[in-house]
Formats: sequence, C-alpha cells, structure tokens
Amino acid sequence: MPSDIEIARRVTLRPIAEVAAQAGIPAEAIEPYGRAKAKIDVALLPASGPSGKLILVTAINPTPAGEGKTTTSVGLADALNRTGRKTMLVLREPSLGPCFGTKGGATGGGWAQVGPMTDINLHFTGDFHAITAAHNLLASMIDNHIYWGNALDIDVRRVSWRRVLDMNDRALRDITQSLGGVANGFPRESGFDITVASEVMAVLCLADNLADLEARLGRIIVAETRGQGPEGRRPVTARDLKADGAMAVLLAEAIKPNLVQTLEGNPAILHGGPFANIAHGCNSVIATRTGLALADYVVTEAGFGADLGAEKFFDIKCRQAGLSPAAAVIVATVRALKMNGGVAKADLGAEDVAAVRRGAVNLVRHIENVRQFGVPAVVAINHFAADSDAEIAAIREIVAAHGTEAILCRHWAEGGAGAVDLAEAVAALADSGGAQFAPLYDDDLSLIDKMATIATRIYRAEAIHADPAIHARLKHWEAAGFGNLPICMAKTQYSFSADPAKLGAPTGHIVPIREVRLAAGAGFVVAICGELMTMPGLPRVPAAEAIRIGADGAIEGLF
Repeated sequence: MPSDIEIARRVTLRPIAEVAAQAGIPAEAIEPYGRAKAKIDVALLPASGPSGKLILVTAINPTPAGEGKTTTSVGLADALNRTGRKTMLVLREPSLGPCFGTKGGATGGGWAQVGPMTDINLHFTGDFHAITAAHNLLASMIDNHIYWGNALDIDVRRVSWRRVLDMNDRALRDITQSLGGVANGFPRESGFDITVASEVMAVLCLADNLADLEARLGRIIVAETRGQGPEGRRPVTARDLKADGAMAVLLAEAIKPNLVQTLEGNPAILHGGPFANIAHGCNSVIATRTGLALADYVVTEAGFGADLGAEKFFDIKCRQAGLSPAAAVIVATVRALKMNGGVAKADLGAEDVAAVRRGAVNLVRHIENVRQFGVPAVVAINHFAADSDAEIAAIREIVAAHGTEAILCRHWAEGGAGAVDLAEAVAALADSGGAQFAPLYDDDLSLIDKMATIATRIYRAEAIHADPAIHARLKHWEAAGFGNLPICMAKTQYSFSADPAKLGAPTGHIVPIREVRLAAGAGFVVAICGELMTMPGLPRVPAAEAIRIGADGAIEGLF
C-alpha cells in the first residue's frame, strides 16, 4: 500500500487559477504562491453569493495517531462535489510540531488529501511564521520597555506573556531569561508555548477583518502593574506598549485565507491552526465565511474529539461569529473504539467485537453531546483494512439504537467515491432544516460556572476543583468586565476526564483547573486542566528521524 506522500506525488495538481475559477473567485482576488497555492484577497470577492450550509466534522476521543477527521472532511467534500453539490472544504493549517513529532501532518490521507502535501505540511505560505514573529515582537517590546525605564510601571513578577515556537520542545517550557548582566535586562522566569497555543493565533482565527485584527491585538493583556492587591494592579496591554500596529503589519498577509485543492481538484481553503486540546481548535472565521459565500455546502472540522473541538467550535467560534451549523459528522474508527474498550495499542489489529461494544460508550457520549447543541449528526466509520464485518456491524447496531446512522466510508482508499453514502446522508441532514443550534451556556453565567457546565454536561464530571486563588482571579476578571467571555478548556484529548488513562466514558470524576489565563484579545478565558502542557515534547522516536530529501530531490517521510 503506498504511503500518503507517495500518493500525493502521483497526482498532478491543477493550476490554482483553474481551482479559483471553479470556486467562483475572480482572478484579481487571487495572489499565487507558486503554481498550486494562493492567497485570497477577500475584499475583492463578489459582494453577494450563496449562503452555504455549514457542516462540522468532529470525532470520538482519538488514539495517538488520530482517527482520520481531516481525511474524512476531505473525502466528504470530494463526495459532495462528486454528487453535483457545490462544496467548499475549509480546514486548519498544520503545525510543524506534530509533523516532526507523533501525529504527522494535517493534509488528510490516502486518496482523500489536500495538496500540495509537502508545502502545506511544512512552511506553506508562511502564516505560522508571521504569527510567531508577531507574538515574539510583543514579548521583545515588553522586555525592552522594562529595560528603558518601565514608564508603565510593569511588575516584572506579573508578566504573563510568554514566547512561542512552532516546534515541540519540552526544554523551553520553563526558562530563566535575561541572564548575563545589566546589558541584557532584568532576569525573570518565563517560558515558551507552541505557536498554535498563542493568543495571536486565536486572534487571527477569530478576527472579522484587518481592522478587527488590530483592535483585538491591542486588547491583549501581557502583564500587570505594581500595586497592592488585585484591585491596585492595572492590566498592561499590547496597545499600552504601542505594539499592536507593528504586529498587525506582520500579519497583514497572514490574515488572507489560503486556497489549495484536494487530490480530486476541488477547492479547499486552509487558514489558521490552533490545537483543540490547548487552544480553540478551529480554522479562521474569515475562511469559513468565505467558503459560505462561495459554495452551497461548507465542510469544516474542529480538532481532536467532540468534547474539545466541537464544544469550542459551538461555544466560542459560532458564538463570536454568529455561525449556525446545519449538521455534524462524528468520525469513529474500530481501532479507537477497541482502545476505549480496554485493548492495548499493540493488539488493536486483532478482531475483538466485545471490545468494540465496550468502547462504543465513548461514541455514544459524543453523539449525546452534539445533540445538546441542537445539531443533527451522523457517524462516519473511517474504514481500515483490518476492520472486520462483525466489528462494523456492532458499531452500526449501537449507533442505530441511539437514534442515528453509522455509515462505512472508504475515502482513504477510494477518494470521494468511497464517501458518497456519507455525502448523501449529510446533505439530507443539512437540507432538512432540523438544526436548532444553541451554545451550551449563556454569556451572563459566571466564569467558574461556565467551566463547571462544560465539565458536568460534556465531560460528565461530578465537579471541577480550583484553588481559592483561581476563584479570586476569575472574580477579579469579572469585575473588570470580562465575565461575559466564553471558556476555552485546555484538556487532554484522550479522555473525557483530565486523566489521559481514563478511557471510555468515565463519570463522577473531578476536573482540576490548574491555571487560568485571560485571552482578552481573542475573547475567551483559558482553563488549563490537570497536567496538560502548552508546549508539547517530542516522543521517544520522533517522526523527524525518518524525514529526509531523497536521491531524486523529493521530500520523503512526511505523513
């Protein structure tokens, strides 16, 4: 069986101008980056167009390799186009961290990919580099301001803005900076997050336009001033430091969505890339709105399982952008259900119908959770060669017993042709008008109660636990006018609990809130749960060890 990169290299992609024309994008709105990718100047798009139906692809709690959510999104979009429905695929961009770590890239797999695969998985159009530069410019301006007299009276013990890097590097999680003497500034403790966890990434993904981007950048809180008690301290923003204008300049090209194509030549927009376990996990609002204005159906996805990506898509992105999804797809695999049913990773290839039935409690909970938002859903069984007919039949039976349909999909091996049944079912759901979307909680609920609502209703926890200092900080933010913000839970992707070892569908657990961060520019409050790190580390055998340039000059080892 050929690898993903080998399949991608077999396909000759269409010139990007042809893809743009198919999508209804005028030539003057396209800024080519080579032959097969381009930026879209959304200001030059037609003022009116289709009002597409928004379809979310989400998933069950995954194995470390992922369950093919992006692959299913690509296959579904190709299948919808194949059946005569004008469809736009709108996805996130990959981060370099997973590409060189465990999970690999984010361009799909098999014959359900977007391309050019190597370009997208590596530097693409430079969006992540621009986000990294804008974030670190702000960090540099904080330290520079303190060095040159600290006119804003910043308390160096309360600088919350860390630096970022788009790479997994555990050694940078906690650092001591500015060592080496007076010329290098004032020493203090700090650290690095991965770029996809940057508030600048979230700001770019949630901004309406360039003006809104700059306004949001200006609202980013980076530190507090000196003072007695929380009431005596004042937040310091990027605007206070006069950094917002320069940051916006660095992001002026990055805010433009990227146009690429599937291996079947259908248009796809890739833009932004926050992780869903440590950030809000959705592509940009600008990209989604662009797709909705160009197509009758828009297929998008949100990272990791529905307890993370889908919840944040509904409660953060849809709430802020006024989006109303028409249908959802929950991706499941036999192997992930067996893992949730207690099977060790090494034994996932052997048939085990009983383990599938045990692990199906995870899938059932995700079905129930998506329904809480008023969005109808179907289940896509992403087929693997080792799956048995009995295992597939067990999933279909269980899903049917809970009032929905499970559809076997072979898009990895067959492209869009392998997802036609899924396309017909999803289109029927979206066209039915049965969605009655509503977020999980109201804006005026307290911040701590919003966290508790997510934990009890989505994770089925008994309660949350937060130290008194966290409660006090949340109350302080509420008093400062931030109480209406939604919550971005940073939690392990492997479990409904904060413990990655608790698979299946645990109940009655406690979700520990270890830390809270105010993302005033992005417009949400981050709650970091348990031991989750915002700077991942590389595995024992990172994927980077197998990535190289072959004798023919082509890149090898990406997946």
